[in-house]
Amino acid sequence: MQFPTILTSIALLAGLMGSAASTAQAPNKTQVKTSKDDAIVEMSQAFKQGDRKRLTTLLPQARGHALEPWAAYWELRARLDVAPASEVQSFFGRFPGTYQEDRLRNDWLLVLGQRRDWTAFAAELPHYRMNDDREVRCYALGLDTLRPADEVAQDVKRQWYSQKEADDGCTQAAAQLYTAKKLTDSDIWRKARLAMENNRPRAARQAADIISADASKPMDDISSSPARFLAKRVGTIGRTAKEWVVLALIRLAATEPEAAASLLENHWSVHLTPEQRSWVWGAIGKQSAQKLSDLASEHFAKARDSDLNDEHLGWKVRAAMRFARWKDVLAATLAMSPEARQESTWVYWRARAMLQLAKTEADRAEATRLFEGIAGVRGFYEQLALDELGQRVSTPLRPDALTEQEKDMARQNAGLQRGLYAIQIGLRSDGVREWNYSTNLHQRGGMSDRELLAAADLACGREVWDRCINTSERTKSVLDFEQRFPMPFKDSVLGRAKQIGLDPAYVYGLIRQESRFIMDAQSHVGAAGLMQVMPPTARWTAKKIGLTDFKPHQITERDTNIAIGTGYLKLVLDDFAGSMPMAAAAYNAGPSRPRSWRGTTGGPTLEAAIWAENVPFAETRDYVKKVLSNTTNYAALITGQPQSLKSRLGLVGPRGAGATEVAADLP
Repeated sequence: MQFPTILTSIALLAGLMGSAASTAQAPNKTQVKTSKDDAIVEMSQAFKQGDRKRLTTLLPQARGHALEPWAAYWELRARLDVAPASEVQSFFGRFPGTYQEDRLRNDWLLVLGQRRDWTAFAAELPHYRMNDDREVRCYALGLDTLRPADEVAQDVKRQWYSQKEADDGCTQAAAQLYTAKKLTDSDIWRKARLAMENNRPRAARQAADIISADASKPMDDISSSPARFLAKRVGTIGRTAKEWVVLALIRLAATEPEAAASLLENHWSVHLTPEQRSWVWGAIGKQSAQKLSDLASEHFAKARDSDLNDEHLGWKVRAAMRFARWKDVLAATLAMSPEARQESTWVYWRARAMLQLAKTEADRAEATRLFEGIAGVRGFYEQLALDELGQRVSTPLRPDALTEQEKDMARQNAGLQRGLYAIQIGLRSDGVREWNYSTNLHQRGGMSDRELLAAADLACGREVWDRCINTSERTKSVLDFEQRFPMPFKDSVLGRAKQIGLDPAYVYGLIRQESRFIMDAQSHVGAAGLMQVMPPTARWTAKKIGLTDFKPHQITERDTNIAIGTGYLKLVLDDFAGSMPMAAAAYNAGPSRPRSWRGTTGGPTLEAAIWAENVPFAETRDYVKKVLSNTTNYAALITGQPQSLKSRLGLVGPRGAGATEVAADLP
């Protein structure tokens, strides 16, 4: 499929806007919103509320506006389930090459799949450019008769297993292949196990339904009370009942891993197959590892690595690292799927295990080769690999300056301009989607690295810092550090950091991760501003640092937000004896959690990298690593000197008795 060129997009936008083409440019920050802007914003709200009548009433007011494709999309999408095919095709013809055309086509393909209208689906599919919806892919795979059925079955499993929520497309394709005997009972039960481990009982039931209605009958009992279900199962059990037991033990392990371990070892082990036992031990081991239990490695030791999935194996590695069980680290990383083995996280720890176990120069050379394969400045483990090689993080040379022609191409890109316009009038999520669609085309042969740099430059110039950073991060062969790690509000940040004794690189590293420098950023839980401060935390911190006149509405004001955010960061950093990883975890998850994650008195003192990798919350684990990686890169920019990530990490020891002031009275 050929994609529209940037010049084609420009022509399309000009055709759409006619005499109003001048409004296609994103408004300047000082530009006052027009009545048509207000109508667009109101339509966005009506769409979120499902108000079809209001959308239809407002649509005429959006005619000729730069964001008319959005308005038309919202109005038609809200009634797509009853819209005639001719109207859908008319929309495609009116807005060719746009994000909205492709977005609606994605939605329309889902409708056609749900209707089982395979003739219309097959006719529309070749025009679908986005191609990132797993459900649509599964519908398409169900129609694939050109490739061998076994190959199609592998693709369906890959898509189906990756989906946490239940859906129609992949379930339908899996059922079709099961009927054709291209998927087995074991394939179906594997999906049910994955769903139950991810707390998705509806998806587990949906999978079991493929085998039979009887196979899914006890799913409600298993989900609501696994211990009671297991207590009722006695005597010899058949194949399906064994899988029910596996699901019940997985469900029980989520809240009571040691109770599940006891039941498995003392009763159910003799009834299950070796593969089933291994999976349950993997699920129990994972839950125990997330609770930082010393028993996690013992549970994993009762499973065969070859029967575990990548998530089980990842937690086996984490648990083993805590007690320097390097043989287990090496074995588990080698047992991962080819895709997981290539991830920088597991490459790094595999190389570390090889170094610890090395007996020959050849062993050490292989570890060095693995470090060299990932070493760089792009992320946490890439930077740690540099440390292992005796190198440091340095600021790369900037790419050649963008030409005016390259900048003009970005300025004239229709999708980028619509994205910026939407963001500037308050429709951030919509603008971000359109911007990402326009910049992500490089993955399918569209934007080159230079074009991405030019797009990032456009966003930087408009101070839309999140699109500046995220777009610059997509380049493959060139790095522009000043784009990827911008320093807005430099005087305020550096001045405040110096005043209270904080490393400014650490402050910038945290702000970059928290808000991408969006001053009015608001999270779903209420965190606000550049440093994403929660209102109760803001009030508490304001008192601690002497801001006696603080008012809640000031939380998004730049200097107030920086003062409170840095003040709080300094308090938790001091509380954790200067440990940047622990303070970052406390900033994200609250001080009490990282304190408990240190382990009990008498436990091991860990490298901070091992401690961070064992953080039970995926969000916080990712957050800590990104903040420290950002910090190292910002330090290289600010000081102009090579930096070591490892030296910033230090060690994390077990918690001592008693809580300090921050942990004790923080709301």
